[in-house]
Amino acid sequence: MPLMNADLPTVRLRNPWRSSHPWIFQKLVEKPVAKPKPGTIVDIIGVDGEWIGRGFYNGHSRIALRILETDRDVAVDAAWFARRIATAVALRREVLQLDAVSDAWRVVHSEGDGLSGLVVDRYGDLLVVEYFSAGMFRHREWIYEALAAQFPGCRFHAFADEHVQKQESFDFRGSEPAQPAIITEHGIRFRADPAGAHKTGFFADQRDSRQWLSQHVAGKRVLDLCCNTGGFGIYAAVRGASEVVGIDIDEDVLAIAKGNAKLNDAHVKFVQADLFPWLRDAGNRGDLYDVVILDPAKLTRDRDQVIPALKKYLDMNKLALGVLKPGGLLATFSCTGLVSEDEFLGMLRRAAFYAGRTLQVLKVAGAGPDHPFLAHVPESRYLKAAFCRVLD
Repeated sequence: MPLMNADLPTVRLRNPWRSSHPWIFQKLVEKPVAKPKPGTIVDIIGVDGEWIGRGFYNGHSRIALRILETDRDVAVDAAWFARRIATAVALRREVLQLDAVSDAWRVVHSEGDGLSGLVVDRYGDLLVVEYFSAGMFRHREWIYEALAAQFPGCRFHAFADEHVQKQESFDFRGSEPAQPAIITEHGIRFRADPAGAHKTGFFADQRDSRQWLSQHVAGKRVLDLCCNTGGFGIYAAVRGASEVVGIDIDEDVLAIAKGNAKLNDAHVKFVQADLFPWLRDAGNRGDLYDVVILDPAKLTRDRDQVIPALKKYLDMNKLALGVLKPGGLLATFSCTGLVSEDEFLGMLRRAAFYAGRTLQVLKVAGAGPDHPFLAHVPESRYLKAAFCRVLD
């Protein structure tokens, strides 16, 4: 007999549903008479009475339903989470073989791993859990149990951004701050500190970009803009750059960056500064670099602010191009998910035009393969990377 989970609430759609996307928005959903709490697991019923799937319901969120399971015979329970998380870990360990490269990688990448609203990063024995949905937060004990089975003896640090808590209508002050972890990536060591730095404390999504760029810096003068905890700059120093300067406005992350440089006996000059006046002054002095990295934080979460965000990207990149030697390399990034790759490359074209430079694009990339996205759910793709050579 098919498993209907008779004890689960049912939520009905008001319009036909023909998509394979896991999100169903509020306007397509009939409001249940008995209102389930945000994040309740429900059965989803179409307008003609057919069973569509099983997932999280949130009457307070724009995303009213997050479909987790489309096999009617499969319950979404603790065992379901254990299987789904085991599958995600197997991809990283058995297919991608990331343990040979690093002990820091993304364990779960939300929709990309069929776990909408959940992101988990691993830093050695420390697992950092970030909630993007009330459903994942509501069922966190199942998640911790499944993760502990994959990483025996692990520690947890959990959090959710304030804007997510407001959108999803749940309240979480975060777990007790975890002690930092020391991780190794391509032989280079970093201190990941989720309690003391932005977001998860270290950006594993740039692992492949750091490694690729570091093969082209020996003997070069390198400028790392928005350097955060020092990833690109420290790679460059370890790989033989003649000089490395790291710029960031946040003194807390710079303190971690300086510690990371010491971990690797790497000489990096870190400067606390706003990159706009700093770059203008450097350009006016004729202070030029062989390699410039520009990796700013997310500029907007608001669709109405995409144009201003692109304008800010343009201004940053134009100034960055102004301090590059002819023949130099620019590695430029955007982690603003609402900015598409085409928009990002179009911005870069305009920045080069206004800077009076000719850009040769060598490589376009994104996050590492431990940040997968489903072809029919492109929302999980966010990072854009362009590696360019300035020809004049």
